[in-house]
Amino acid sequence: MHFSTSKTDGVATLRIEGELDAVTSRDLRPSIDALLAERHPRVVVDVSDLRLIDSCGVGGLVSLYKKAREYGGVVTVHGLCNQPAAIFKLLRLDRVLLV
Repeated sequence: MHFSTSKTDGVATLRIEGELDAVTSRDLRPSIDALLAERHPRVVVDVSDLRLIDSCGVGGLVSLYKKAREYGGVVTVHGLCNQPAAIFKLLRLDRVLLV
């Protein structure tokens, strides 16, 4: 898994590539915590290059969503396809996190 963050015009973008699973989601946690600490009004999670996500990866993204909402922030997920899209639809997260 590879991830990066960027910030422009009040929007923070978290780009995740590869596989987000029980092993790799721990590596992503510090970046999520940093985004939350900065209290960005809008966070976009770009998963267009994400090949696989499991329940731990989904849990990390849901945690980001819930904690951002606590301070009035908005989190959206962009670029879902293949297996990650199927998981989001199965869990009905496509109704909450997709634009």
